[in-house]
Amino acid sequence: MTTRRRILGSICASALLLTSACGKDEEEEPSKCGDPLYGGSATDEAWMTMVDAQKKPQDSSRAVTVTSPSAGATLASNASPPLISWTSPLRASLDRDTPGRLARAFPRQKRGPLAWLGELLVPTAEAHLPPYTGDIYLVQVTVPGRECPLEVLTSDLSWQMDAASWTAVAGANGQDLSLQITSAYLQENRLKEGPYRLATPHTFRRAVATP
Repeated sequence: MTTRRRILGSICASALLLTSACGKDEEEEPSKCGDPLYGGSATDEAWMTMVDAQKKPQDSSRAVTVTSPSAGATLASNASPPLISWTSPLRASLDRDTPGRLARAFPRQKRGPLAWLGELLVPTAEAHLPPYTGDIYLVQVTVPGRECPLEVLTSDLSWQMDAASWTAVAGANGQDLSLQITSAYLQENRLKEGPYRLATPHTFRRAVATP
């Protein structure tokens, strides 16, 4: 009985250490504002790469061109959430490496029906998505009076603003909104080209609602 208790005690102690370590990782945010919204094939690991890329020198040589909304546009307060769209030299570039070894070597694992039982003793982290390869865009809309910008990470060339974000924009009370888009090309989650940013943020506004 004593031996059994010692074994169980060791298992529980190990589980507690693992749980504590995992909890610490979960608390460490890549940004004080937390994760962005995700679009297209963007992943949280690609997000971490883009956060690090923000620390690199500014380069606008291959930045995107915003196509909508137009610069300085005033959008009606009762309009539907707008589509933010752009074109990118990165999308038009020619041959690059294709997703290969790592993406195939680490496919997303399916959880079995009894996976929860094993985690009672040894908690495990969720399997990661395959490493991302391709052009990617960090969209940031700075709203006056709001501490954190609205952030979206996407592999698409557009973002259809959601209702919650459009409501947050209304808090600017007709002041200019600043739109910045950081673009890069990633090879299996590693920075391959970029980052590129608009030399001057794009501005637009939402009109103040009338009573």
